[in-house]
Amino acid sequence: MIVLVILVVLLAGAVAAFLYRLRNLRGGGTAAILRVLPNAAGIGWRHGIIRYGENNLVFYKLSSLRLGPDSRITRRGVEVRERRKPEGNEYDIMTEDIVILELADGEDVFEVAFDSGALTAFLSWVESRPSDRSQRRRPN
Repeated sequence: MIVLVILVVLLAGAVAAFLYRLRNLRGGGTAAILRVLPNAAGIGWRHGIIRYGENNLVFYKLSSLRLGPDSRITRRGVEVRERRKPEGNEYDIMTEDIVILELADGEDVFEVAFDSGALTAFLSWVESRPSDRSQRRRPN
């Protein structure tokens, strides 16, 4: 009997986590495919949703039960290193209209695949960040 109660509680927790994650994903965002580097060619791509904030970009994998974002990229720290088209077996999950950007944020390196509209949104978000020299004045 105790085992049954424990199983029911674990199942209820898993369902609650799934529903919470589903609510987060349905909240909106931009569809993208991301992978964390280093990784072998064509391996490690994950479909998900990107949300832009004032200071961070967060990525939620579609197939994850993690309650928070799976990856985070800071706006001030992001550096676009390389731009390329899909290669080899990447065409299994991408079309030729996709553009892949290699991004670095400190020691974290990512590749993100965008369609043309999502690419424009991402580059606008990066380019509109405040410069490192600008500081907000504090009221006295």
